[in-house]
Amino acid sequence: MSDTAVTSPVGRALNNSLVMTARSVRLNTRNVDAIFTSLMLPIMLMLIFVYLFGGAISTGTGDPYVTYVVPGVLLLCAGFGSSGTAVGVNEDMKGGIIDRLRSLDVGGASILAGHVASSTVRNTVSTVLVLGVALLIGFRPSPTLPGALAAAGLLLAFIVAISWLAATVGLVTKSPEAAGAFSFFMMFLTYPSSTFAPIDTMPSWIHGFAYHQPVTPVIESLRGLLLNEPVGSDPWIALAWCVGILLTAMALSGRLFRNRTA
Repeated sequence: MSDTAVTSPVGRALNNSLVMTARSVRLNTRNVDAIFTSLMLPIMLMLIFVYLFGGAISTGTGDPYVTYVVPGVLLLCAGFGSSGTAVGVNEDMKGGIIDRLRSLDVGGASILAGHVASSTVRNTVSTVLVLGVALLIGFRPSPTLPGALAAAGLLLAFIVAISWLAATVGLVTKSPEAAGAFSFFMMFLTYPSSTFAPIDTMPSWIHGFAYHQPVTPVIESLRGLLLNEPVGSDPWIALAWCVGILLTAMALSGRLFRNRTA
């Protein structure tokens, strides 16, 4: 990047964001336990449902259960991975590093963007690994090229939105342990959805929430795009949820960061 670009406000912010991303990536590589856990939990959950519960769950599609459950597990992977972002932001806020970074003229947006970008990279790698295990146990997607690209783009949008929401959680919570609990919230959202079983098989009183929460249209979109099935308006609804979550989280995190560092 040229000196002129770096000295401009936008160029300086972009350069700071890249530096903060590299810092967050380095910190992640040192936390092997957290990376291993965020990888293994979705994989273990997928194996448990496919091999222990899958034979008792009827999806009404005629496909193997692994074909039905994998799209939801990909979102679970993003949810587990984003909890590390919440913990990282919270530890920064409590550790005093923020004062040092602010003295170097690194803005809050760059600090948070670094955590989010690092989370996106980490979650993307985790998702690829989970998808690889799914292929080994019988998942056979059949997307068209546009469908595959749309599925990848939608999943990436969800990862970015959830990562920024996790960064906001890290600013709100008082301890890293409380910030880490974000993964349990994300895990809960996948159960009252079409992740593990069709919503129509659930009690009628939960249908309204299950159909109109953000996870369900993302899962239905991924399932349809990966299996080359009709998706209707689900991708647009899913994208609207992702954009709404992202914009809300960015606005809230900016205000929270200013309040906590004033």
